[in-house]
Amino acid sequence: MTNITELLKPLNLIYYEYDNPSKMVILDQKHTTDASMELVSITHLFQKHNIQYIIDKKKNLHIVHNPSWIKKIQYSLTPSIKRFISKQYDVYVLSDKEVDYAKNLPVIVTKPIPSEIDFNLYDGLIFTSKNAVFAIENFNEKWRQKPVYALAPQTAKAVKSLKGQLRFVGKSHYGNEFAKELIKPLKDKKLLYLRAKDVASDLCDNLNSKGVLCDEVIVYETTCKQFDQKIVLPKNSIIIFSSPSTINCFFQNADWDPTYTAIAIGHTTAQYFPKEITPYIAETTSIDACIRKAMSVKKSL
Repeated sequence: MTNITELLKPLNLIYYEYDNPSKMVILDQKHTTDASMELVSITHLFQKHNIQYIIDKKKNLHIVHNPSWIKKIQYSLTPSIKRFISKQYDVYVLSDKEVDYAKNLPVIVTKPIPSEIDFNLYDGLIFTSKNAVFAIENFNEKWRQKPVYALAPQTAKAVKSLKGQLRFVGKSHYGNEFAKELIKPLKDKKLLYLRAKDVASDLCDNLNSKGVLCDEVIVYETTCKQFDQKIVLPKNSIIIFSSPSTINCFFQNADWDPTYTAIAIGHTTAQYFPKEITPYIAETTSIDACIRKAMSVKKSL
């Protein structure tokens, strides 16, 4: 059987991501107008490898291993998502950004930190967070004149949405591995890493040690929102943690109930949980992937 994940890797997709449990290549519905070229690339690749698929009205691709099933598939939401919505599970995302099929519980506050930056000194910029992209846009639009090297698709989408010059998107989506990916294309170049006040990896140190000149500037900080009283969520809630900061801020404002289930956006975030909590980890580093993981976890509980 063809490994779809490995097959799609060379395309370096930004707007589409493959979900193995549902056998779907799913489009980020917030960026449907920007993804037409990616859809062409995916369909061309599938046709080349004789992979049967259908495209639903939301422009998601359903991989069909048995061609006789094609006429039976509805061009709408998948049955698993329909079941998930109808049961109205208590799934919480710890931010104020609205996400389908989840409730918002903002526990962090993001604040830009303006500074003077001479972008003429650098050959390119590194972003590992979409918050950093939005923060620099807040006080210096000249960043758009430089090539951008982004950690993951979510960061890349933020760059593209602001008309930045996206040059490269990491495949590993993790800080230390991302540094390794940058060594060859950026050898002897000088880069500026625009980052949060607190980060989980020593990206600049790793690059400097391998011959890539790297400076860093803090452009935003994340602080915990303070609540008047302890947060108490319903029993059996599923809570999505999208960063180490959300873990820290959640536990400043809530106690963990043993009936809760934690979903981590990636392996780096998963390392920051208290030792008594073992989170499930999303297939890819996006909130949508966390929602899909929540669906599959709930069905198995």
